[in-house]
Amino acid sequence: KSGLDPGGAWHAWGMACLKAGNLNSAREKFNRCLKPPMDLNQLNHGSRLVQDVIQYLESTVKPVLIADDDYFATLRELEATVRTRSLSLEMMCEGKIQHNSYYQECLFYLHSYGTNLAIISFYMRHDCMREALLHLLNKESPSEVFIEGIFVPSYESGKLHMLENLLETIDPGLESWGVYLIAACKYLQRKSYYHILYELQQFMKDHVRAAMTCIRFFTHGAKSYTELGGKQTWLLKIKDHLKVYLQEVSRSSGRKKMAFTFRKKMSATDVSRHINTVDLQMEVTKFLHQCESSGTSQMTDSSLPTLFGNSNMKMDVACKVILEGKNIEEGFGIAFRVLQDFQLEATEVYSKVAKQLVKQQKYSEIRQLLKCVNESGVAAKNDGDNIILNCLNEFKNIPAEDLDNLIQDMDSDENKIQAYLMCHKLRSAYLVAVRQEKAQAVQLVQHVRQLAESSGDDVVKAICAQWL
Repeated sequence: KSGLDPGGAWHAWGMACLKAGNLNSAREKFNRCLKPPMDLNQLNHGSRLVQDVIQYLESTVKPVLIADDDYFATLRELEATVRTRSLSLEMMCEGKIQHNSYYQECLFYLHSYGTNLAIISFYMRHDCMREALLHLLNKESPSEVFIEGIFVPSYESGKLHMLENLLETIDPGLESWGVYLIAACKYLQRKSYYHILYELQQFMKDHVRAAMTCIRFFTHGAKSYTELGGKQTWLLKIKDHLKVYLQEVSRSSGRKKMAFTFRKKMSATDVSRHINTVDLQMEVTKFLHQCESSGTSQMTDSSLPTLFGNSNMKMDVACKVILEGKNIEEGFGIAFRVLQDFQLEATEVYSKVAKQLVKQQKYSEIRQLLKCVNESGVAAKNDGDNIILNCLNEFKNIPAEDLDNLIQDMDSDENKIQAYLMCHKLRSAYLVAVRQEKAQAVQLVQHVRQLAESSGDDVVKAICAQWL
């Protein structure tokens, strides 16, 4: 008469029937006020009303063991005992709940009015992980339901191994779990739970991704190569994973279809290249660890470069190796291999090293660097000259004698003239210019005269004019 929503009254009536133990009547009353969710895969446990029903049913089921002197139990208590005593046996028997009427009642309400997450969470609460997994598969629920309903509760309660065993039992190839396992890995990466991630990747036999996680364990948080020296076991693990992957690829190459579709793939060439990178990183780590231990280490960069970074970082590794040895020659061999293996811009690296040596006032070492570059066998004609030209921007800080020695070490007269002009040594530039063939000499001397005029050097200007 008053037009109020009768839903609340039906729910209260249903709860009263439940509490009185009249399960059939309760179903009838709840049928008038409970509705199934629009989307079974939504990430919640359904309506509050359904949750209240489940909560009450679960709290009601308490195993009652009949004592010998329990003669005076009321009829209601005996009824409850008969109804629930099977639970104490059933819950011990692999957590199965099928034969308990109150649990069957829970499942009726969950399947009729609950979400997939609510059903799966119910199974997980009562140690029925297998049923939870099978429900997930049968309903083809999205990976979010797996994460929230099964995966997170498993690792939080220390049951990750049990979960892994069940996944393997249900599908030994793990193919049907692929989408869920990849989602779990992404979730762990977002949360930065790398140790659980690594364990899961090993279980998945996803060797390429496991190797990538090992790289993170090796590089993360290290402030010096002394620290990296103590983490070299991770490098060995990277190699092991990549080698196992290579074996699996070669074994399956004969088959038409490559199995393990959800595992990360990589060509055999790329894997071999990565193994080579690991070997080289081990050599770099060993060398720089020794340098730091013996106190020859000079560079104090905040970032610690490794060969697992981008090209710029690899170039930083090459620079670091050349600069941190007892002398240039000691680390040059390893640095040269880094440059060759990754096809890096060698001249850029050598120029960077030369500039660093100018800052450290090690001018004789620059000459040693040039000697190493020329003897490497792959240097282009002007590489040595370009290295010197690149570090002459700092010429004001270089003593005159060392500056002259560096410029004298250049191969090309044209580059020597350019170097002298950069350093405002116009007279020296003139002396080299007049030694060239007449046509070129005229052109060069005219250029020197123009510079002398603009800089107000009347002496050099007069000499040039007289020669011309």
